Amino acid sequence: MEPTGEEVSAVQEDVEELPEELPILPLKNTVIFPHLLAPLLVNTERSKALIDSVLADPERLMMSVAVNRSLEGSPSTEDVYRTGTVLRIVKMLKFPDDSYRLLVQGTGRARVTEFTVEDPFFRGRVEALEDCGDAEAVEALALTREVRDQFVGLVSESSRLSDELQVLAMNVDEPTRLADLVASNLELDIAGKQAFLEELDVVARLRRVRDELRRAGDAIQIESEIREKVQSEMGKTQREYMLRQQLDHIRKELGEAEDEDAEADAMREKIEAAQMPEEAEKQALREVERLEQMPPASAEHGVIRAYLEWLVDLPWSKTSEDQLSVEDARRILDEDHFGLEKVKDRIVEYIAVLSLKKDLRGPILCFVGAPGTGKTSLGRSIARALGRKFERLSLGGVRDEAEIRGHRRTYVGALPGRIVQGMRRAGTRNPVFLLDEVDKVGADYRGDPSSALLEVLDPEQNSAFSDHYLEVPFDLSQVLFIATANQMEPVPAALRDRMEVIELPGYTEEDKLEIARRFLIPRQREANGVAEIDLSFSEAALRTVIGSYTHEAGVRNLERELGKLCRKVARRIAEGQVADGQAIAIDAPDLAELLGPIRFEPELAERAGMPGVAVGLAYTPAGGDILFIESTMMPGRGGLKLTGSLGDVMRESAEAARTWLQSRAEKFDLEPEAFEKRDFHLHVPAGAIPKDGPSAGVAMVTSLASLMLGRATAPEVAMTGEITLRGKVLPVGGIKEKVLAAKRSGIRRVVLPERNRRDVEEIQSELLKGLDFDYVSSIDEALDRILLPAVAV
Repeated sequence: MEPTGEEVSAVQEDVEELPEELPILPLKNTVIFPHLLAPLLVNTERSKALIDSVLADPERLMMSVAVNRSLEGSPSTEDVYRTGTVLRIVKMLKFPDDSYRLLVQGTGRARVTEFTVEDPFFRGRVEALEDCGDAEAVEALALTREVRDQFVGLVSESSRLSDELQVLAMNVDEPTRLADLVASNLELDIAGKQAFLEELDVVARLRRVRDELRRAGDAIQIESEIREKVQSEMGKTQREYMLRQQLDHIRKELGEAEDEDAEADAMREKIEAAQMPEEAEKQALREVERLEQMPPASAEHGVIRAYLEWLVDLPWSKTSEDQLSVEDARRILDEDHFGLEKVKDRIVEYIAVLSLKKDLRGPILCFVGAPGTGKTSLGRSIARALGRKFERLSLGGVRDEAEIRGHRRTYVGALPGRIVQGMRRAGTRNPVFLLDEVDKVGADYRGDPSSALLEVLDPEQNSAFSDHYLEVPFDLSQVLFIATANQMEPVPAALRDRMEVIELPGYTEEDKLEIARRFLIPRQREANGVAEIDLSFSEAALRTVIGSYTHEAGVRNLERELGKLCRKVARRIAEGQVADGQAIAIDAPDLAELLGPIRFEPELAERAGMPGVAVGLAYTPAGGDILFIESTMMPGRGGLKLTGSLGDVMRESAEAARTWLQSRAEKFDLEPEAFEKRDFHLHVPAGAIPKDGPSAGVAMVTSLASLMLGRATAPEVAMTGEITLRGKVLPVGGIKEKVLAAKRSGIRRVVLPERNRRDVEEIQSELLKGLDFDYVSSIDEALDRILLPAVAV
């Protein structure tokens, strides 16, 4: 029951003197405030006994306290708050069900100091609590006006509060009574209302009421905004429904309704023609049924239609006929690429097996080599040799797994992954699919594309490849996947294990000469408009371009330089410097004028014969290269300084080399003081390029030994190998690339670890012409073959 204005006027004065002991009524889920009327329902025997006792007293006084926790049954003295409200029973009605209906009136705050009786009901000693704070202060009056205005505004906006409360609030002038009135009508839990009841400072109570009113006002405003939005959306939905119904009737009158049926029928015909697997066909037919039920104007209609178009456009059963002639395949591969015999043999073997076993699954090949060695173009050549479609997917910089697997259809603008997109473009289920730059794949918060590639490149799994957009398996087992990479270190081990790795070494000078004549010159002449001109390049000119203007394992820069020569010729023709029909021959002496001064000069002759200099061999992502190791010494305390942007492993190799040499001082007739009273500085030129790896160990120990012994290294000798503190020479990798780099740089003799002999035997014999090899197992053996005898002074 909410108090009305008449009831408030009938409220009796506060109790002048509070009895020392009162019956105490525990209330569940209710806090009654002073000066207010409240209805109560009493139906337990214990509470009815208490009410009967109160009614027997002329004052009809009792005290109510709130139960402080949720419980079943009667509370104990530990389950109730000690601060409560003194109540006077104003009216009592007894109903036929033996329950009491009470109207009680709060007269003031009080605290239970001691419970004296617990059975049959609570009785206790109580003391009255008086308000504190100056209720007449300016702040109290200002807060009173603010609270009254906020409460009146809240009642007007809230549907849960009676409008009579506005009149009641306007007629209450006392700050304490206004605070209690507002607190009793706020949506607070028991603990919140009890906190208001226990607050005796009138100003503090008004501040808390004001803060709660602000929160309640904000909540009502948010609820109002939500309600308005919901009503607006409902109105919009109803309006769209009515318009669609009218549109359907208009279409029926115009005879356009049959077009929708025709669209569904056409889609069913496409599904049948696509010859999908059973699972995919069921999914497609389910989507067609949904399409028929969707209004054409709805957004979902377009999503379903796009999905069905993807399904029917995929090559579920279409295959291109393979060219199974081994001779023709070999001829096409030789036409497009020079050398690369290992790759060509692998493709020819695949075609030979395919001619015998028609359902052969496609292999997963990975071409690894330096830039410009023809990995990408080799994929196109393989597709031409097999008579298949060719698709290329560049993986460089891809960081989102959805690029491979696609997005789920719940996303706006969702599409299949790039694998499925490529299959749709190819139009057959057995294309040659090139995954370019597989070592450049990244990973971030959107997933790891390398992990998604595991299913694509696994012959045991890719027969049922799952794309997030399609949601049905797609067979990739007939696809010939070819991956390319510059190096295999960044490729995850699990992905590397699924691929058959074929290394593409760099080209020798003879290879580059032949490639330039067969492929690069004709292509650049055509590209620069001089194909019809009588233009020739001498062998000396080509060798000079290869050796002095480029320094690479591949032929990409070589093609650029040849293109520059063709452009120079085109300019001369355009300027009238060449008569019509005049033959143009480019020889080595012409290159300085056309290409400028030479860019790369051999350093071997310049550095030969100097103690402390050794030539190492290195393997980089761009192919093999030679590496000069220089060392010097000066008076000091036995320190070792390393420069040249060396990595940790290479630094450790240098320290191991110095330690081994110092441990063998007696053998080399060196005084121990030679190490203790001198500082050593070991430097690897090209300091801007980071270097690392253990394969420079032999070159480092040779450089230090040459310096200490005053014996120069043999001319035109290069070396590679890892060393141990016991003087052993261990095998290293990249032997083929290092050997080719040695040959390009004019090296005549190469010193290698004994256990790398088998790697040299796998290199084609024509690549080894002009090279001698020494195989060593220990550092002593290496120094004996590399260092020249000391020159007598």
